[in-house]
Amino acid sequence: MRSHEIDYELFGDDMQIVEVELDQGETVIAEAGAMNYMEDGITFEAKMGDGSEVQQGFFKKVLQAAGRTLTGESIFMTHFTNTYPGKRRVAFAAPYPGKIIPVDLAQAGGTMICQKDAFLCAALGTKVSIAFQKRLGAGFFGGEGFILQKLSGDGLAFIHAGGTILEKQLQGETLRVDTGCLVAFTQGVEYDIQRAGNLKSMFFGGEGLFLATLRGHGTVYLQSLPFSRLADRVIAHAPSIGGSSKGQGSVLGGLGNLFGD
Repeated sequence: MRSHEIDYELFGDDMQIVEVELDQGETVIAEAGAMNYMEDGITFEAKMGDGSEVQQGFFKKVLQAAGRTLTGESIFMTHFTNTYPGKRRVAFAAPYPGKIIPVDLAQAGGTMICQKDAFLCAALGTKVSIAFQKRLGAGFFGGEGFILQKLSGDGLAFIHAGGTILEKQLQGETLRVDTGCLVAFTQGVEYDIQRAGNLKSMFFGGEGLFLATLRGHGTVYLQSLPFSRLADRVIAHAPSIGGSSKGQGSVLGGLGNLFGD
């Protein structure tokens, strides 16, 4: 199935919104709960499949939905269709600070491999599935487990990541990356993991025990602030449950934490 041809516009900087423009009869699929607003004339329906296959049996839809749960996504996907005889818009927002990356799958070779829960929305006809890591080392220590997301098709798809996004073009060279900072890569790029130096560097270097190794020919997207790192910092600096937050950020507040309120 060929993907619907949709137009879009990005708004914002650190908390971005992508506004998708649909002609009559066009559809965009999205992760459940991603919609921010939509204009009159757009209808939506929660479906178990992504709609990329016109003739798809119930059992196959169940398997596809089960695979989506393994990547941290919802069982259902929401289909937004423009039923108005004219252009209408629907917008989707990223769930945490970062950037939304528009990807033309036709120019990316038809396939993009992404980190878990990176998918935001895409034109109808895009297949959202799972990709198993073939290497045991990458599966156990690569930060994303054995399963990554796989986007296939020839239309526009949108993924999101944390912080600043950097696009790298590999021309046969090797790139070593913190496992949590890897967002997505195209076919032609091999993904594996390596030890982060010697034993002293692994345990005391602060860069984790393993690094992701990317080599080959293709595009790699990196993020400066993985959500897991942001969540760890927030939890580390949050007051304990039931405790007091008086004087936070001050010297007196620090003394109060030492001697009690």
